Amino acid sequence: MTRFEYVGQRSPLVKGERGTVRCTWDRGQDTHLYTAYTLQLKGPKNLTWQKQCNDHYCDHLDLGINLTPESPESSYTAKVTAINSLGSASSFPSSFTLLDIVRPLPPWDIRIKFVNASVSRCTLQWRDEGLVLLNRLRYRPINSRSWNMVNATNAKGRHDLLDLKPFTEYEFQISSKLHLYKGSWSDWSESLRTQTPEEEPTGTLDVWYMRQHIDYNRQQISLFWKNLSLSEAKGKILHYQVTLQEVAGGKATLQNITERTSWTWVIPRTGNWAVSVSAANSKGSSLPTHINITDLCGAGLLAPQQVSANSEGMDNLMVTWTPPGKAATAVQEYVVEWRELHPGASTQPPLGWLWSPPYNLSALISENIKPYICYEIRVHALSGDQGGCNSIRGNSKHKAPLSGPHINAISEEKGSILISWNEIPAREQMGCILHYRIYWKEQDSNSQPQLCEIPYRVSPNSHPIDSLRSRVTYILWMTALTAAGESPQGNEREFCLQGKANWSTFVAPSICLGVIMVGVLSVRCFRQKVFVLLLALRPQWCSKEIPDPANSTWAKNFVEEKTQLALERLLTDCPTPEEPETLVINKVLHQVTPAFRRSHHPNWPEKGQGVQGHYTSEEDTGYSASSPPPPRALTAETGQGVDLYKVLGSKGPDSTPGNPASPSTVLPVDYLPAHEGYLPSNIDYLPSHEPPITDPQEELPRHISLSIFPSSSLHPLTFSCGEKLTLDQLKMRCGSLML
Repeated sequence: MTRFEYVGQRSPLVKGERGTVRCTWDRGQDTHLYTAYTLQLKGPKNLTWQKQCNDHYCDHLDLGINLTPESPESSYTAKVTAINSLGSASSFPSSFTLLDIVRPLPPWDIRIKFVNASVSRCTLQWRDEGLVLLNRLRYRPINSRSWNMVNATNAKGRHDLLDLKPFTEYEFQISSKLHLYKGSWSDWSESLRTQTPEEEPTGTLDVWYMRQHIDYNRQQISLFWKNLSLSEAKGKILHYQVTLQEVAGGKATLQNITERTSWTWVIPRTGNWAVSVSAANSKGSSLPTHINITDLCGAGLLAPQQVSANSEGMDNLMVTWTPPGKAATAVQEYVVEWRELHPGASTQPPLGWLWSPPYNLSALISENIKPYICYEIRVHALSGDQGGCNSIRGNSKHKAPLSGPHINAISEEKGSILISWNEIPAREQMGCILHYRIYWKEQDSNSQPQLCEIPYRVSPNSHPIDSLRSRVTYILWMTALTAAGESPQGNEREFCLQGKANWSTFVAPSICLGVIMVGVLSVRCFRQKVFVLLLALRPQWCSKEIPDPANSTWAKNFVEEKTQLALERLLTDCPTPEEPETLVINKVLHQVTPAFRRSHHPNWPEKGQGVQGHYTSEEDTGYSASSPPPPRALTAETGQGVDLYKVLGSKGPDSTPGNPASPSTVLPVDYLPAHEGYLPSNIDYLPSHEPPITDPQEELPRHISLSIFPSSSLHPLTFSCGEKLTLDQLKMRCGSLML
C-alpha cells in the first residue's frame, strides 16, 4: 500500500510553486530479514525516476525531483519493490495527476479592515498562491470553542464578514486549495486575533434599591445595578449616569456620574421620588432604566408567606414561598434578594437579586453563593407603588462553628444581669447561627451547669438573666449552634450579683415598731416623758428668744418695794363716778396647776390639741385639796385698782392686807382680752415661799411647760410705767402656756 503527496517548498523564494515528490508506504508484516526498498516513478514522455532505501525499517522516500505545473492533468505512476534474501515483492502501481498530489502553501499576511470603524462592514484580506482556486475561512470569539466556517471561491485574497459582534475579540484562520474537487487543502494559516469596534449600548440596566430611614425627615437611598452583557454593552462601559428627581415637580434634583455599580444618597422622606440609570461607552448611552422609590416592606398584606431556603448543592440555594393570602392576585412580580451576613464588616457585602413573574413561587439563586456562609434572603411582592416582604436566613452547606462567642461585658440591672458578647467571626460561623447558649454555675462547684438557650433573632449580642442568687460568684460562658451542631466553649467570665436591699425585710419590722410605739404612747405617763425628752432635745433654732417681763429683775424689785404702798391705797381709796374703774386682774396663787380657757386667737391650738402638738385634758391636770376655786377661774378685788405685778408678788393664799393675795371676786378667764399681745406669761417663773403640794394619788410632775418661748430669763423692761402696770400697758405674745 502506497501513498503519495506533494510537499511544497517552505522557502519564501519558491512560494510553493515547485516541490519534491515524496512517497510513503506500509511495509506489511515484518520478515525479520534484511530488506531493501526501491521507489520507481514513471511520468509523461517515458520519464522514469528511481531511488532505493537500504534502511531495514524504511517506509518513505523523497525522490528529490521537481514537477512543473505546466500540465496539471499529466498522469504519473509509482511503484515500490521490496527485496530480501528470500526474494522480492512489488506493490500495485499507483496512478495520479499533479492536481491530486499537490498541497498548496497556507495563506499569509492576513489582516482585517473595518469600514468607517463599524463592525457591520468588515473585510478580511490575505495573500495566496496564484493557482489557488478555493479558500475556506474560520473564525470564532476568543472565549468560544466552536468555529464559524466560510468557503470562498476565486476570493483573490479578500472576503467580507457581516455577522461579527461589536467589541469582541475574534480569532481568524484561512486555508487554500488548487481545485474545487481534486487535491488537498493547505494547512491553516497562522491565527489573526483582533477586537471589533464598539457600538452604542443596547438594552437597559437591571436596577434594584434599598431604602433606610435616618431620622424623622431624611432617608438614605442605595441603588444597585448589574453590568450589561457583552452583547448589550457593545463596548467598554466608561461610566453610569444616575438621575434622581421628585415625581410631583418633575425637576431633576440630582445627577451623578459614577464608574461603580452602586450609588447612595440622602433625600427627604417627603414626596415621591424616581430614579433613572443608564450606561455609556465611547459611542453613546443605553436607554435609561426608570424605577420609583417606594416602601418595599410597607404593605403587610402583600408580604409573601412561608418563605424557606434549601440547599441545592454546594453553590446553589432554592428559595420557595407562598402567595400573600388575599392579595395574591394583586402581585405583579416578585423580587428575591440575598446578601451575605458579615457581622462587624466595615463594607457591606454585594447584594444579589433576581426578578420572578407572579405565577412563579420559587427561585434558584447561584450568584455569589459560597458554602459555609450564611445569607439573608428576602422575598418582595410588588404591586404598583406598594410592596410587602418576608425574609429568612439560609446556607448552601454548614457545620458546627469553629469557635464560641466572646463575652465582653456583664452588668447588673435591677436584680438581674445583662450579658453582652461579640459575634463569632464570619469565617468561623460555618453557616447560619440558629441559637446561642449561656451556661453558668457556682464557682468551685461540681454540679452540672445551668443553661439558657436564646434564638438568634431575639437578641443577637446581649441577653438578660434573672435567675442568679445575690452575693454568689458564678462562672459564665457561651456557645453557638448551627443546624450541624454546637460550637466549642467561649471565654469564661466570673460575676457576683450584689443585689439590692429587699424592702420586705424593712417594711415588716417598721410596721411592728410603729404598732409598739403607738401602744407605748397611748399610756399617759410614757407619753409625758417622751414629750419632756423631746422638749429637752429641741434645738435652739426652733424658737426665737422673746423676753418675759414676769421674770425680769425690774419687775421683782418693783413688787418687793411697792407692795405695801399699793395695798394701803387699795384699802383707802374709792373710785369716783367720773373716773372709770380700772379692773385689775389678780391670780390666786394656790398650789394648783393653773389652766386657761381656750382663747379665740387664731394662733392658739383648738381643743384636743396642745402647744406644739400636745393637749392636756382635765384628767391629766391635778389640783390640791386646798384650792376652792375651779381651775378655769381667776380672782380679782372688786372695785380695787390692783397693779398686776403687785398681785403677782403675793406669796401664798393666806395673805394679809399687806399681802393681798386673798381674792374676793372670781372672774372667768374668758374675761381676758383675746387680742394679740395679751397672753399670760408663764406663771411657774413667779417666786413662791411655800413648798409645792403633791397629789398623793399620782406621782407626776406638777407643771409641764410646753412653750414656744425660750426657757432663758428675759431682760428687764426699759420703759417707765409709773405706779401701775396694767394689761392695757403691757402686751405679751404667746410665749408660754402652763398645763
